[in-house]
Amino acid sequence: MSALAIETHQLTRRFGELVAVNRLDLAIPTGTIYGFLGPNGSGKSTCLRMLTGLLLPSDGRVTVLGLPVPKQAEALRRRVGYMTQRFSLYEDLSVRENLAFVARVQGLGGRQARQRIHELLTAHDLTALSGQLAGSLSGGQRQRLALAAAVVHRPDLLFLDEPTSAVDPENRRDFWEKLFDLCDSGTSIVVSTHYMDEAERCHGLAILENGIKRADGSPEQLMNNLGATVVEVLTSDLRELKRALLALPGVQSAAQLGLRLRVLVDGRIEQPVNWLREQLPARLSEAELILVRPSLEDVFVSCTGGHS
Repeated sequence: MSALAIETHQLTRRFGELVAVNRLDLAIPTGTIYGFLGPNGSGKSTCLRMLTGLLLPSDGRVTVLGLPVPKQAEALRRRVGYMTQRFSLYEDLSVRENLAFVARVQGLGGRQARQRIHELLTAHDLTALSGQLAGSLSGGQRQRLALAAAVVHRPDLLFLDEPTSAVDPENRRDFWEKLFDLCDSGTSIVVSTHYMDEAERCHGLAILENGIKRADGSPEQLMNNLGATVVEVLTSDLRELKRALLALPGVQSAAQLGLRLRVLVDGRIEQPVNWLREQLPARLSEAELILVRPSLEDVFVSCTGGHS
């Protein structure tokens, strides 16, 4: 297998006048969890569909698991798994029946299928639910079933399109533990998300905005290379202070977190705490200002130009 699970060069997709993905370059190593982070409409799902061969690119080149896509998309399908954002299994079939159907589609039969289904029911805590109709499952249970179905054929590469958008934080955490187990066993994973805490779990990450890759690297690298300084401000009248801060040309964003404001100051400004006090002496002379470590949300706001 290639050292890269996925490689793209100038990958582009247009829908009429709309450029959904714009000249995207990727180099995703095997054996890692790689994330696409961005809001709705940023091109995440379009990109995943091109990488799986479900959607033809308008321009550019794609290689997945060493196979050119879409030319060898059919050969690729046996080696990848795909979990859609919406639950796509049969609600009028039981958990076991759904897994048996997917196993048959993937070419598993008889004893091999029965053994694999038993493994998946156990690994995904579905044994007690095996006879229950999929349509009656909770959000977290459906998510576990969908993941089990996506890996029934032991794919080399797994694609997940916002897989945790409809589940609670505890189920999201458990789901990610399953992903790390899969990755540890050799499965490469590509996941799209708009949750910052999920993006921080990825080994590598691309931040997308309007189909354009704004940043690429490990979460730690992205936070260390942030072109801004983060200052937290503790004082009164935070809403009025926020408006005043956003009017300053050197302030990239300001967001309230409880009793504090989290302020991104242009990285070219030296001594940002003193600079803020000088800009708004009447409001900040008695306030508490502290330099803090950047977060991935700070990176997202900084590189996309969004203001909180």
